[in-house]
This record gives sequence, structure tokens and C-alpha cells, in this order.
Amino acid sequence: MRYELMLPHQISRAIAENWPVALPLGVLEYHGEHMAVGMDTLAVIKTLELFEKEKDVVILPPFYYGAASYAVAPPEGSGSVQVGGNALAPFGEDFYSLLRIGFRNIHAIIHHQTENFVAGMPTDLAFKAAGRQAIFRFLEKERGEGWWGSQAMADYYSGHAAGENFFNWVQVHPLMSADMNGKYPFDHAGIGETSLMLALCPEAVDANHFADNTGWYTASAKDASAELGQKGVAMIMDHLRMILRP
Repeated sequence: MRYELMLPHQISRAIAENWPVALPLGVLEYHGEHMAVGMDTLAVIKTLELFEKEKDVVILPPFYYGAASYAVAPPEGSGSVQVGGNALAPFGEDFYSLLRIGFRNIHAIIHHQTENFVAGMPTDLAFKAAGRQAIFRFLEKERGEGWWGSQAMADYYSGHAAGENFFNWVQVHPLMSADMNGKYPFDHAGIGETSLMLALCPEAVDANHFADNTGWYTASAKDASAELGQKGVAMIMDHLRMILRP
């Protein structure tokens, strides 16, 4: 369900049933002359819309204003919007509000620079750190200082080993899992991403402008197809089914 359309009784049900809460996280960035600047975020939104048809999920309003950087192209005339990671962290820490509401199954899902996800890049790092800060802030407010050292936490390590980990209340994931490497093209505005958009959001691609591209990274875009994109979507959906569970 779309969070902005939910009524309080629906929110209460989602909390009681531990529905996953998903934040589409991305950027506005130049993706060649043939593709929309919102590609990274649109890929997350559109796959979550498909997931919503299968499973109970709360979809938060998308956040487009990540750290796009100007590594691909300067912003003049290209459309890239850069918001620094230091500015993102305070926003991300407002996951705290979601914890106060009662959600304990919160996921930010990003498709931008995720080939480096293990090491991290500015947007996902900012939200990972912010999620941790939000959890610490919430626990200290609810349980007071010294909450972890109290006798009530004596079973912390055994519970942790059994999978009880409140630091999993807020997680950040790449849209395309590492398992997709070698099975689907990882690229920027090339055959892989263009195919995803042809499958998920064809209005974000204009084939008439393939010939206008000059970047090396767009050279394969002309070979994109909705059929290839659907293969990528199927793999992404399998990934979402793994991470977005009650």
C-alpha cells in the first residue's frame, strides 16, 4: 500500500503483521540523451509496484534527491542534481519517526552506484549511517541510557545468534543483488539499464535519441530490449522476495 494513502487502521494492521516498509531511494542523474534522468529511482519504484501486487508491503513516497555526483556529466543542460551525503544523513535519520510509529521492518532500496555497494557510496552510506543513528536514538529514548548494559539484555548474544537483531529494523539494499553480476548487464545508461526501463517504464526511453549519445557508457544502449529487461526484472523480483518479508 502507498503510505500516503493509508488510514490509521491500515497502518496499525501493517505494524501488527510486520509488513515490510520500503523507501525507493535514488537520484536525478544524466542517463544519456535517450533516457530519463530519474531512471535509478524509477527502476526501484516500478519493481516495488510489481511486488505490491504479490505481497503486503508499505511503499513510502520515493526520495529522488540522492548524491548523483557530476562524475558522468556536468549539470549544465544534463539534468543531474547533486545533494551531498552530509546533507542526506540528517534527513535519513528521520527514520526515527517510522520507528516511533511502530514499524520494525524498514528497507531503503537503491539503484545507483550499487556495483560498489559492499564498500558503499555517498547515498547508501548516508542512509546506512542514518538508519543506525535512528535506531540508537530510538532505543535510548524508549529504554534510557545504559539500556544495553541492563540485566534485561543478558540474553542479547544468544538472541542475536538466533536472528533477533534490532539493528535489522532499518536496512539498506541494492535493487540488483550481487548474485546478478554476470547474469544481467551492470552498466550506466547502457544495454542493461535501458532494457530495464523498456520493460518497466518505456516512456522513460526515446529510441530516436540513441544516435545523439557520445559517451562510451551509452554505446550499447541501442541494443537494449524489453525482453532483456524482463529477465532483469525477474531477477530483481526474486531479490525483493528475499529481503521484503514479514
